[in-house]
Amino acid sequence: MPDDEAFDLVSPCIGVCQLDPVTEHCRGCWRTIDEIAAWRALDCDGRVAILERLRKRRRAAGQDRRRVNARRAGRA
Repeated sequence: MPDDEAFDLVSPCIGVCQLDPVTEHCRGCWRTIDEIAAWRALDCDGRVAILERLRKRRRAAGQDRRRVNARRAGRA
């Protein structure tokens, strides 16, 4: 997959940027601070790997449904 396609993967950020002090995951997107910081530099495979980890985290927490912000809804 060309590197340009990595930019087609929209950031999972929903604008609720608060780190949970216990899990150290963002309460909005479920990423760690390291995953948030690395996102822009990652290729497509790296971004997909993070998205898969987020899916597993949400599922483990009983939150299978993904929140959608206005920006993401406009792109659908």
